[in-house]
Amino acid sequence: MFRLDGKVALVTGCGTLGEGWGNGKAISVALARQGASIFGSDLNLEAAQQTKKIIEDEGGVAHVITADATQADEVKKLVDACMAQYGRIDILINNVGRSEPGDPVSMSEQIWDDKMDIYVKAAFLACNYVLPIMEAQGKGSIVSISSVAGLRYVGKPQVGYAAGKAALMQLTKTTGVLYADRGVRLNCVAPGLVFTPLVKRLADKYAKGDFEGFVAHRHKQVPAGYMGDAWDVANTVVFLASDEARYITGQTIVVDGGLTSTTP
Repeated sequence: MFRLDGKVALVTGCGTLGEGWGNGKAISVALARQGASIFGSDLNLEAAQQTKKIIEDEGGVAHVITADATQADEVKKLVDACMAQYGRIDILINNVGRSEPGDPVSMSEQIWDDKMDIYVKAAFLACNYVLPIMEAQGKGSIVSISSVAGLRYVGKPQVGYAAGKAALMQLTKTTGVLYADRGVRLNCVAPGLVFTPLVKRLADKYAKGDFEGFVAHRHKQVPAGYMGDAWDVANTVVFLASDEARYITGQTIVVDGGLTSTTP
């Protein structure tokens, strides 16, 4: 089950800065392990190349380039390059993102615009170029990585991040309905508190650098008693990308150890 042999997956944000497994790296490797050929992009080419090496060392196929997913011309070049390499796109993963603290008073207009670009515009641009390809193929699966922060307050002052992730889910739901009769499915994965290399940077932003205290607090927030990891996200993406999920579209699957089922 969940095999992706012969399929091509375009993954934005496929790399991970630093040691460990971020969502983009784990998603790319998980898709490749199921037989998909990967075409990845990242702002940091070295991070993307690390993902490529892992896939190739395991016998998979991957190509990577650097691209800014918020710029229309670069997204077009990315999609064109993938088509030139493989001739089709069966799976699109919208995974770019970064978090910045702030409420509507403390947050600058530039940071607000940056969040909307990263979480909403990037997914829109990718869909704008990829949807016609998938429709012509008669089939395709688009999975966007959202967050439980788009569903409820999760204890951090990150209004731009939360608003962008919520908008991403609604973009997915609406477009999923519009393309349901064209063979193209669109879904979101909404991770909860996930232990990735990003947590260190979040501790610097939200906990004054108290990494151990920040990690312990996040573990305690989760009913399961611990944060998930990038593989929990990646495995859900594999399911949604596969033919076993053929009757699922316009949905958000929450992967959070029970977090959103509790009282805030």
